[in-house]
Amino acid sequence: MRIHGHIAEALSRPALLRGAHDRYLLRFESMKVASARAALRAALDAGRVRPGGTVIDSSSGIYAYALALACHEAGVRCRIVGSTTIDEGLRVQLLALGVELEQMPPSASLKLDQDRRVRRITELLAQDPSLHWMRQYHDPVHYLGYRDIARAAAAQLAAEGVASVRLVAPVGSGVSSGALRLGLEEAGLAVQLVGVQPFGSVTFGAEHVEDPAMLIAGIGSSIPFDNVRHGLYDVIHWVSFEVARAGTHRLLREHALFAGLSSGAGHVVAGYEQGHGDPVDATVQVLPDTGHRYLRALAEHTEPAEPVRPRLVDDPSGIALPWSRMRWSGRDRA
Repeated sequence: MRIHGHIAEALSRPALLRGAHDRYLLRFESMKVASARAALRAALDAGRVRPGGTVIDSSSGIYAYALALACHEAGVRCRIVGSTTIDEGLRVQLLALGVELEQMPPSASLKLDQDRRVRRITELLAQDPSLHWMRQYHDPVHYLGYRDIARAAAAQLAAEGVASVRLVAPVGSGVSSGALRLGLEEAGLAVQLVGVQPFGSVTFGAEHVEDPAMLIAGIGSSIPFDNVRHGLYDVIHWVSFEVARAGTHRLLREHALFAGLSSGAGHVVAGYEQGHGDPVDATVQVLPDTGHRYLRALAEHTEPAEPVRPRLVDDPSGIALPWSRMRWSGRDRA
């Protein structure tokens, strides 16, 4: 057993779990801790941030917690402009960690929420130029945090006789899915990347279809993200809140894993791709976080029915609720 110097270090190390039928689950408790730690360390090493200085960023939840832990470990102050979706449990943790949290008020849509957060960051930077904006959506330094994770996972998979993998991951800022693909390929594996998106996200051209129930703000976007490298993605699935919720229930029932809604969405997608996608030696699904922040949404309704298959489309203009799939084939943009 390894002794860690800080909880942030421990949370940067996911568990690779064996599922059924050549499926593996890369399970994080809080995925973005790895990228936040690496990005903050790079900023400190380059002198862009000094011990005792202040960093700032926008977040719908996971990155806020990750950056708070990284700052606690490094002795740096942290400011977060947070989404309206940050719940009381996370808010209490952030405040206890010394975060200066400014949370957006409820809005008509999560698109408006994200736009407000970015505008507020710009205002705060103008007021205080000493703040260092971490820019999780745009600064490629965040890719660094997943390099060792990908190498370690590749070594374990290779030991199992795996030479080709289907990586199923939420897209979000593009960092974890893109970096894991690149890292697995650098380690010698052939990789197909299947990205999971919510409806309403501009990242892969789904802004024309709204999902009013969407709570998984962190896996989509209302603004373009520079860290999304579209050419890395082979297949894209757009998944509704209800389909994601069904998958989250099934993930708990089948694997005893209480994970978040993005993991539930990915679980549905991974199951479909294993039966209908290109042949590979193994499917690896990324589980970014636990389900605690979504507890109310998961518990307040009866267990939902899960669609049998997605709508198959050749262009994002053809997508429709509750679930659509497109072979993206590494095109540059939507």
